[in-house]
Order: sequence, then C-alpha cells, then structure tokens
Amino acid sequence: MSGWIKICGVNSDEAVATAIAAGVDAIGFVFHPGSPRHLEPLAASRLATAVPPGIQCIAVTRHPSQTAIDDILDAFEPDALQTDAEDFDRLVLPPELVRLPVLRTGAALPPVLPRRVLYEGAESGRGEVADWDAARSLASRTQLVLAGGLNPANVAAAIARARPFGVDVSSGVEAAPGRKDPDRIGEFVTAARAAFATGAAGKFLE
Repeated sequence: MSGWIKICGVNSDEAVATAIAAGVDAIGFVFHPGSPRHLEPLAASRLATAVPPGIQCIAVTRHPSQTAIDDILDAFEPDALQTDAEDFDRLVLPPELVRLPVLRTGAALPPVLPRRVLYEGAESGRGEVADWDAARSLASRTQLVLAGGLNPANVAAAIARARPFGVDVSSGVEAAPGRKDPDRIGEFVTAARAAFATGAAGKFLE
C-alpha cells in the first residue's frame, strides 16, 4: 500500500509545483488569519488551477464562522474541508463536499468515528507531535491521517508506530514559518513512501 500524503499550508506557486512533482495525494490551503500560511480564497483558487486531477485540494480551517466558510466556497472549489470535528455540527455545507474532521491528542472522541479523520496535537502548524500510540489505536478503527510534528527525519518512525492510512505535514517541511522548502518536501515524500511500502499502514476503506 502506497499510503496517502498531504502537504499542508501551501501558499506559493513554487510549493504547489514541488508538491505536485513529489507525487503527493493532497495539498492543503490554509484559511486561518492567525496562521503564517493563511491565504485569501481568491489566492488559493489561483494556486489550485495548477493542481492536476487526482490530487485533492483541501480547504483547511479551524473554528471558522459560517461567513468565512461561505466566502471560501464562493471563491474556491475545494475537494474537501478540513476543520475540527465539532465545527461540522454547526456549519451548513454543500452535501457533496467531502469532510475531513480533525481530532486532537487528549481531546474527547466523538461517539461515532467518521470514516476518515486527521489526528494531530492540540495546536496546528506548530510542530507539536501527536500521541502516536493513541493514533495507532484509532487507526485500527478508521482511516487515520497522522499529522502534528512530522518531518523528513521522523515520518518513517511515525508510520511504523502509528500505522496510519496517511500522513500530513506543514511546518516540518518549511525553511521558515509559512515558507515551504522544496528539498524538505521531496525528502518527506520519499521517506513516507518508503515507509508505507513496508506495509506499515492502517485501514484502507474502498
């Protein structure tokens, strides 16, 4: 199994091109004003025009208002929306929009696990490592995308320990906050693919 790989917080033409060339499965565009990776919806829409079919474009938010979501969807057509799981309870979304709920280390789990989740630390984009053992337990019950503190040096160990369906990285492939490093993106994808090739992957649901 090859695994699923997402590069998050992409905000430049160079980073988009590098992620595509590396062979990622998804690219995350962040819509959160407090983040150094924040994009306006029109800027994300322009960057996404370079992304070929087969690579998902994911709108990444945290506790967004309904107005913010409406503005994103008016200007940008993501393949999926990523935000904390509880946010989905109050948002009005198009029924066809794929949801990627975020669960966090130490937080209570929803009574029914979604088909696919992203699991990370308490804060996003700060290199905070998630609980890999807790992630492994969840990975036996749902398609789990592991995030939080991953980088080219530790992603293989994370995959072997947590056995996720996929991995997601942002600050771990940056030269500075909000500035992706092309070499680190390539190194991360290569290391993750090699680790997934050993068979260390979690549930894959058709």
